[in-house]
Amino acid sequence: MTERAVVIAGGGPTGLMLAGELALAGVDVAIVERRPSQDLPGSRAGGLHSRTIEVFDMRGIADRFLSEGTVAQVAAYLPGKALDISDFPTRHNYGLGLWQNHIERILAGWVGELAVTIYRGREVTGIAQDDTGVDVELADGQSLRAQYLVGCDGGRSLIRNAAGIEFPGWDPTTSALIAEVEMAEEPELGIRRDDLGVHSLGRLEYEIHDGEVVYMDGGPVRVMVTERHPGPTGEPTLRDLSEGLIAVYGTDYGIHSPTWISRFTDMTRQAAAYREGRVLLAGDAAHVHSPVGGQGLQTGVQDAVNLGWKLAQVVNRTSPESLLDTYHAERHPVAARVLRNTMAQTVLLRPDERIEALRDTVSELLSMDEPRKRFAAMMSGLDIHYDLGEGHPLLGRRMPDLDLVTANGPLRVFTLLHDARPVLLNLGEPGGFDISAWADRVQLINAEYVGTWELPALGAVTAPTAVLIRPDGYVAWVGDLTQPGLADALTTWFGRPSAA
Repeated sequence: MTERAVVIAGGGPTGLMLAGELALAGVDVAIVERRPSQDLPGSRAGGLHSRTIEVFDMRGIADRFLSEGTVAQVAAYLPGKALDISDFPTRHNYGLGLWQNHIERILAGWVGELAVTIYRGREVTGIAQDDTGVDVELADGQSLRAQYLVGCDGGRSLIRNAAGIEFPGWDPTTSALIAEVEMAEEPELGIRRDDLGVHSLGRLEYEIHDGEVVYMDGGPVRVMVTERHPGPTGEPTLRDLSEGLIAVYGTDYGIHSPTWISRFTDMTRQAAAYREGRVLLAGDAAHVHSPVGGQGLQTGVQDAVNLGWKLAQVVNRTSPESLLDTYHAERHPVAARVLRNTMAQTVLLRPDERIEALRDTVSELLSMDEPRKRFAAMMSGLDIHYDLGEGHPLLGRRMPDLDLVTANGPLRVFTLLHDARPVLLNLGEPGGFDISAWADRVQLINAEYVGTWELPALGAVTAPTAVLIRPDGYVAWVGDLTQPGLADALTTWFGRPSAA
């Protein structure tokens, strides 16, 4: 039996991101992935929101995605009506059009550089946990032993079910077929709305000019057609797709040679607990919802970044196991809000005159500056606020990527986080803070910053003297030399002080 510190079931974006986070902390981690290669049949998710790009920037890999994607305003509460975030105080005040197969490929390349083991073409068939670890059974008869197992294995998660974690929520009320196919006839590209719902046809190859999507000539077509009734749970066929197209467009455009065909619904469920003993959940294994708004991949990647450093510190015995409880406490409410807003968005898509009136009202509301900022910050993940108690508005929120001036020259905040190590950023007089008891874990950076401190949706905030930044880029403490609490915050998040 092969032993690992952490085994991750599932090598999609969430599993890959988590593996990278653990590897940065020197944890022996392995991924079990049932696909024989990283190749993903079809494109699935279509891009990245601003906060996810920031997360990649914090690890020094954002340029890998930006070099292949198309920068655009993608945060949309209503289909086809992007909420402009170009005036937001972030270095990445935009989204990125990039299909999931490319996102996964780039992430897999990064994880490969970190020498993470990936057991490809393997599938987990059962687990058994005890007080010291988890036995993971594989379909080929082999087994792994892990101190911790993380299920990143999707909405039908075997890990979640085997751990006995409940998955309450709401059954689907609508479904749609999505596919990538070739078409013998020229299709009607764009979005269509009728008494069945919303449908769209678009070529995989496109460019964005002045905010407008311009499709390239020829090539595969991405199809989405809403079904009259929620479809069966079985895998859809080319005939199902043909019938769906004819019902909406009066023709199937001679569809042939599908790369993949799938069905999505607005089923909305969330794991009752993100942790059961030594088994944890992240991504779709922890929450499923309608893909409207493109928030699923983003939430999963950010689950991974929240969990990664915490799990690493527990495995490395820097922090007690109780630190893992903060993962559920922080991320469960974030996903619960995503579930709520996707349910609301799904209702706004319904083909009903009363809903049309509501949709018009919401559209008018979002054309106003303040609602636009609040909804756009929510959709893009820039307004996430972990409840770390009362205090400065920065507490529990993302740290802005400031351009700092240090004794060694200019430095960006996100550059300090490339290795996923926490930072105490001192913007006051150098030499005031003594964190030598945590020097092996926390970087102390003395710097200057001249400029306004501003947060998306909230606006300007009072410039702090010092901030303690967690590896996931969220602020764990704000204060100065006269304010208590720094030692407590350091202990809470990064373990007890080392002996002198």
